[in-house]
Amino acid sequence: MLPLALTMGDPAGIGGEIALAAWRQGGLPPFFLIDDADRLEGAAADLEWAVPVKRIDDPSQTVPDALCVLHRPLAVPAVPGRPDPANAPAVIAAIDLAVELATEGRAAAVVTNPIHKESLYQAGFRFPGHTEYLAHLAEVERVVMLLACPELKVVPVTIHLSLRDAIAGLSTLQIIETARIVDRGLKRDFGIARPRLAVAGINPHAGEGGALGREDLDIIAPAVAALRAEGIDARGPLSADTMFHAEARAGYDVALGMYHDQVLIPIKTLDFHGGVNVTLGLPFIRTSPDHGTAFDIAGTGTARPDSLISALRLAAHMADRRTHG
Repeated sequence: MLPLALTMGDPAGIGGEIALAAWRQGGLPPFFLIDDADRLEGAAADLEWAVPVKRIDDPSQTVPDALCVLHRPLAVPAVPGRPDPANAPAVIAAIDLAVELATEGRAAAVVTNPIHKESLYQAGFRFPGHTEYLAHLAEVERVVMLLACPELKVVPVTIHLSLRDAIAGLSTLQIIETARIVDRGLKRDFGIARPRLAVAGINPHAGEGGALGREDLDIIAPAVAALRAEGIDARGPLSADTMFHAEARAGYDVALGMYHDQVLIPIKTLDFHGGVNVTLGLPFIRTSPDHGTAFDIAGTGTARPDSLISALRLAAHMADRRTHG
């Protein structure tokens, strides 16, 4: 298969060392890193890890016996734990190149290491995060963030909004459009012939018939009814506090929550180290570790590569699904 394109993320964070650690573990699909090869060689030396770093000029040169790197030099040397806006253009350029290679059919998928948005904002970046920027590059109006681990898949209908703004901005159409993308994505990339969507209510006990708020009756229930009329197996609104125990999870393929923490807390509780962030609705495959830059432990060699390993493996699985069905 084609290799996966892995971006550098913020060079002051843990992206480089978890890439080194993942390669050391072995057994991964072919991938190459878009990064500064000098800093990776330096990081491996500092950690006393025997990781051969091979500079390549094209993804087709990716080999399994070295960590292959499309070398893109940083503006200033990276200092672990100390992000520098001067390196923001290189971080953004790595994302741009990964998308370009995937779009051209030279990389099987895009896997992104964590970025530091504040540093990017200081350099003129104007997107809330990776997901929104990738949608911009792909010229796609709406994408969906899915978090996946072996025990659970979840989707927040609203993402990076305050709780107040998430509730105020929630709409029936937004839920319907999100669920449609999820239904198509689970069929295409996960091989689930008839996805079962569990839709959470937004109020305690899904509003208790309006006694605890009208949003479940007026916004969520009509969305579920419309989806079912389209042939999508959507169920809800369900009381969120009873959706995530083992018996409940066996009854659906994905849980849709109305705001960020409603579904991210359960999945991070179940699998904090191994969860994967997937963007559905893009013309190319994108996965990412479900964690941040971890500046507090950057450079120590203690960051666990589990989530990155899962992201690489899931990206390869999705690419294989798209290629062979």
